[in-house]
Amino acid sequence: MCNPEEAALLRLEEVFSATLARVNSYVLQPLLPAAPEPSDPWARECLRLLQQLHKSSQQLWEVTEESLHSLQERLRHPDSTGLESLLLLRDADRVLQAHIEYIESYTSCMVVQAFQKAAKRRSQYWRGQRKALRQLLSGVSSEGSVGASPGQALHQPLTHHVQQYVLLLLSLGDTIGEHHPTQELVVNAVTLFGNLQSFMKQALDQAAATQALWHTLRGRPRDVLCTPAHRLLQDSQDVPVTVAPLRAERVLLFDDALVLLQGHNVHTFDLKLVWVDPEQDGCTFHLLTPEEQFSFCAKDSQGQAVWQWKVTQAVRQVLRGKKDFPVLGAGLEPSQPPACRCAEYTFRAEGRLCQATYEGEWCRARPHSKGTLKWPDGRNHVGNFCQGLEHGFGIRLLPQASEDRFDCYKCHWREGSMCGYGICEYSTDEVYKGYFQEGLRHGFGVLESGPQAPQPLRYTGHWERGQRSGYGIEEDSDRGERYIGMWQAGQRHGPGVVVTQAGVCYQGTFQADKTVGPGILLSEDDSLYEGTFTRDLTLMGKGKVTFPNGFTLEGSFGSGAGRGLHTQGVLDTAALPPDPSSTCKRQLGVGAFPVESRWQGVYRPFRDFVCAGCPRDLQEALLGFDVQSSRELRRSQDYLCCERTHPEDSVGSMEDILEELLQHREPKALQPYLRKALSNSLHPLGKLLRTLMLTFQATYAGVGANKHLQELAQEEVKQHARELWAAYRGLLRVALQRKGQALEEDEDTETRDLQVHGLVLPLMLPSFYSELFTLYLLLHEREDSFYSQGIANLSLFPDTQLLEFLDVQKHLWPLKDLTLTSNQRYSLVRDKCFLSATECLQKIIIQHLGAEIHLIRDMMDPNHTGGLYDFLLTALESCYEHIQKEDMRLHRLPGHWHSRELW
Repeated sequence: MCNPEEAALLRLEEVFSATLARVNSYVLQPLLPAAPEPSDPWARECLRLLQQLHKSSQQLWEVTEESLHSLQERLRHPDSTGLESLLLLRDADRVLQAHIEYIESYTSCMVVQAFQKAAKRRSQYWRGQRKALRQLLSGVSSEGSVGASPGQALHQPLTHHVQQYVLLLLSLGDTIGEHHPTQELVVNAVTLFGNLQSFMKQALDQAAATQALWHTLRGRPRDVLCTPAHRLLQDSQDVPVTVAPLRAERVLLFDDALVLLQGHNVHTFDLKLVWVDPEQDGCTFHLLTPEEQFSFCAKDSQGQAVWQWKVTQAVRQVLRGKKDFPVLGAGLEPSQPPACRCAEYTFRAEGRLCQATYEGEWCRARPHSKGTLKWPDGRNHVGNFCQGLEHGFGIRLLPQASEDRFDCYKCHWREGSMCGYGICEYSTDEVYKGYFQEGLRHGFGVLESGPQAPQPLRYTGHWERGQRSGYGIEEDSDRGERYIGMWQAGQRHGPGVVVTQAGVCYQGTFQADKTVGPGILLSEDDSLYEGTFTRDLTLMGKGKVTFPNGFTLEGSFGSGAGRGLHTQGVLDTAALPPDPSSTCKRQLGVGAFPVESRWQGVYRPFRDFVCAGCPRDLQEALLGFDVQSSRELRRSQDYLCCERTHPEDSVGSMEDILEELLQHREPKALQPYLRKALSNSLHPLGKLLRTLMLTFQATYAGVGANKHLQELAQEEVKQHARELWAAYRGLLRVALQRKGQALEEDEDTETRDLQVHGLVLPLMLPSFYSELFTLYLLLHEREDSFYSQGIANLSLFPDTQLLEFLDVQKHLWPLKDLTLTSNQRYSLVRDKCFLSATECLQKIIIQHLGAEIHLIRDMMDPNHTGGLYDFLLTALESCYEHIQKEDMRLHRLPGHWHSRELW
């Protein structure tokens, strides 16, 4: 059954639909000029706005026709068609949106006086249409300007129509009762169209105020500000306000910008980047923008409240991307604009950001969180920001003079400067991987020149304020030498060792990159020179040479053009040949570089990370990150999307790592856990081990593979084991602290050494074995050659001579008392004794056995001293030395023994 209100709605829609059709024919169509399109830009803009209004009017008419159709269907079939079928109820939002779009198009035309300008072109036509407009549209005045009549005709019917909607829907709601199934739909429609009434009035008032504003402006301010999009919200001529420190003559608040006028100067601030400071001071409130801060001071608290409230809500509106609905200022107090927002801004003030465009997230007028900075000269930075400064991980590209060449910095930043771990690729093809502080290389880092560089260099070591300082290794591929030692202000300074590709080693003191004072020089054949040198390590001045055969030459040395090396001194040939073992064990660097202080730049970041409680945000900055090849990165525009591998991507978050560590504290579980952690390059312990491996290879691989560095390397491996155990203990302490527990008291030296040698060293030694064992091979090469020759000689011994050489006592030779023929006795001895002895011998025919024995002895757990392992190793050492001296013993045995001689 239908209500009278439904019939009234039907008549209302019929009248409004017909009115829209007549308005379109008598008003809108005549406003649209025929071809050609106007040449004046402003006239073209007015035409565009009128065309948009015509389109909105057509959409509104189509929605009205659809609503009319739903009402007709309801009235024709009231029993089968429910009230919810009415478009006004079931799709009220769509009807509402059509009205809003029409009003916005109409007010845009109104702001720029498009109706007056269009009507002026056909003034004679409009004078003849006034009578027709009065007959067609009630309420259109016969007085006023020519352009006012079309404007009134375009909005008055809509205003009346919406007002009638609200009245009829209210009546319909009262008629059906509050328990009716469609009561909620009716209430919603009443609310929406009631809000639309307020919105329309406010939109028309703002458009009228904006239109009136243009008449008060002249010159540049009018040219800059007069656009159809602007809506004036507040004018300081209506509610006075002063602005400091910029003394503005007039302040205008639009729906998208705050404008300060100073003579012909127009200062415009995008409301997306305006923050209202909640702090108040009497009649004053403060505004924050990316480059300036203002104080707005009103004459009284009421004026201050008006301005602050309107600015706040205008900012909130523009951030939402649409005007408030139901209406600005209606209903409950709206929420404050978000402090964090996304926007783009180009800095104008002088400074490091001058002309740079920032696009990304902001907080209280400062770049904050993720964003991108781009300068006109091609520089750009993408990454994290904090309070306006680069802070966190970021990538910066600096273009160089040559085409398509960049310096690429992929680093961590703190307060605008590189700080923490970073990887930098330079346009010169140099690459630096290491730590920064305040934008300079500081701490541990590796600098490597490109392979095509005129002087290929690689430096692995410590830096201080951008210069090499502390312990470091430099390899000069061009000269074929490596420097191991101390640096200061970018130059070799302090104790150092130089190793050359020819096997020559020098140890001495450097000052400002030059050798000073006495030093020692070891040649490949173990000749030793002690004295002074020139910069290129030529013997010069007083010195002493000790030759491998024990001869010594002591005196003065020098060199000259075409004369080569010359000397004047005493040659002593009376000395006995030195013990080969003492000659080969001359070691360099031991004592000159305390093992505890060599790689503090590697250990310290890890200690700092642990002492800080292993915060997740510092994990990557202190422990480094894995990167893909950034050679393509520098040439690609996709570098902004470059993703690095986070530690948690592979082994879980820091919390998971610490939790797993607590679950594997028992001795049986600890070793498998440490093995897994050390083998994973993304685990903190594995990352630390990889860095230590890098320093070890940089020192002792290639040119550094010199036998005189064996002890230096050996003590370094043991120190790394101690540091890895300390790192594990540090992580364990943090894990327990997070659980509210405390680590047991610090270990005593004995307990620590037990864990280091028994647990950590066996797990990490394979990582250093290749380089370390090479040094042992070189150091014990002569001993192993004697051993190999002894094995070769023993393989030629007759059977019984081999038994006697091996000191097998004759009474242990089986079957010697039996009455046997010589052939029988020979066969039995060969089968029983000889095979047993040779099997034993074959077990110790190991290439480079001496190097293996010494390495095992040096790395053996001290707790095994005097135990079974120590006894077995001692027995093996004795056998090794016994075979080494085979030649000397062989000379004391009878001459040419025959295999059957004793039988």
